[in-house]
Amino acid sequence: MHGLVACYPDDVEPKSKEARRRLTFFVNTLFMDMPDAPSIHDMFSWNVLTPYYSEDVTYSKNDLETRTDELGVSTLLYLQTLYRADWNNFMERMGLQDDEKIWSKKYIDETRLWASLRAQTLTRTVNGMMYFEKALRLLANLERLDDETTNDLMGEKFGYVVACQVYGKMKKEQDSKADDIEKLMHRYPHMRVAYIDTVRLNRSGDSLFYSVLVKSDGRGNIQEIYRVRLPGNPILGEGKPENQNHAMIFTRGEFVQTIDMNQEGYFEEALKMRNALQEFGKRDGPLPTTILGLREHIFTGSVSSLANYMALQETSFVTLGQRVLANPLFIRLHYGHPDVFDKLFFMTRGGISKSSKGINLSEDIFAGYNNVVRGGQVGFKEYLQVGKGRDVGMSQIYKFEAKLSQGAAEQSLSRDIYRVCHRLDFWRLLSLYYGGIGKRSNKLLICITFPSKFIHSSQILQDITSQTF
Repeated sequence: MHGLVACYPDDVEPKSKEARRRLTFFVNTLFMDMPDAPSIHDMFSWNVLTPYYSEDVTYSKNDLETRTDELGVSTLLYLQTLYRADWNNFMERMGLQDDEKIWSKKYIDETRLWASLRAQTLTRTVNGMMYFEKALRLLANLERLDDETTNDLMGEKFGYVVACQVYGKMKKEQDSKADDIEKLMHRYPHMRVAYIDTVRLNRSGDSLFYSVLVKSDGRGNIQEIYRVRLPGNPILGEGKPENQNHAMIFTRGEFVQTIDMNQEGYFEEALKMRNALQEFGKRDGPLPTTILGLREHIFTGSVSSLANYMALQETSFVTLGQRVLANPLFIRLHYGHPDVFDKLFFMTRGGISKSSKGINLSEDIFAGYNNVVRGGQVGFKEYLQVGKGRDVGMSQIYKFEAKLSQGAAEQSLSRDIYRVCHRLDFWRLLSLYYGGIGKRSNKLLICITFPSKFIHSSQILQDITSQTF
């Protein structure tokens, strides 16, 4: 009490800008229109699903000490410079006075973890998503539930499945990434890993394919839970949606939340998840809510001025743009993650993503098309946010924009958009054009017309200059 009365406001403010941002957002959302939270027993259940191929899991010592061509310095030095206050806190927490002992046997794992939690790694994503379990345990404790009941409810109300498509191949090749994935399973016992196992039958190349689900047994070993034989190789089309589709059978619960490899979660936001799931129980219109869109925060904006510009651009798309598309245009579809799906609705109506080669390059949007055609409604709420990162080099930004443009072109050729356009009223049809293919068409026209205008203006200026002098 004395501290609250005697201290200046600046003295009690968190020193970290990130901490201030998160606390400010959390407190502000408590005044938003949010459904009342049911008890842990009565809340909806959901699973989180993350597709993973071969990206970084946890940075190794070699990864952190090697100089990269893009940065010109080692990754660790870059992270130390970018997060100087965090690094000082880490050194204080570990009881270290200098950087020489960070690679000793006692501290190497903590150093690798610290760096991995500040980059776009699987460790960061898993750590953020498992805050959901931690938040539910805290809420269960506030409801005075005993430990045994709480443990049962954790398995019933929440689950996390990481679709590590080539985990079996990594194990056979003794890839260090497989060891890092296993460490994550041991750290988070409720985490599951689904992968595709290939068993060779003979020398002619005939093989059997299985979808396999594994977990930690709590004693330092990896335990196989399910093994489902497949009729053939499940990876026929685009890799990411096929990876999601084969792992969907292992998810439990009434809803499924799709989270990408470049995302993270926050503990304080996880406390509001059971409120958000109640949106599916409301009936705002004639159709049931089948997709719930959530706000995203772009955490890569502090890397450079170019990254800051892209973060602002991305924020306008994943938050401001989605808000307008949801209301008043009523044409928001599924533009990505971390949307939550009504699992039963989508598993009986085409799945959460389509994966045909080429035509389904932007696999997310086709779930939205399915949703419109088959009678679902999309909601979008901003009182809960999930972190999101982007590759912010010039070439990565160009490739990302190219992917979106190519995806829009493929959409215009698909039967899905044909069916959607024949079922929408005129005004929603205009909104669909504005929020999708039309945006790319307008960009194309701008790119075509701008150079010619620029050249014409330059020629006029040159003529005027030559006549003047």
